[in-house]
Amino acid sequence: ANLLLQMVDSKYAGMDSSMLNELKRLQEENAKLKKLYAEERLVSEARKELLEGKW
Repeated sequence: ANLLLQMVDSKYAGMDSSMLNELKRLQEENAKLKKLYAEERLVSEARKELLEGKW
């Protein structure tokens, strides 16, 4: 547990609470965008297969 705390401390050293909040917000936004991108890729691949007559 001590090593984990040291790693967390070093990763976020120098960040104040507003910076940590912004980091969390950006990480959440990034996760949502990755999900949207994956969903759009699936739709795109399905359309491509449909146009190629694979369905």
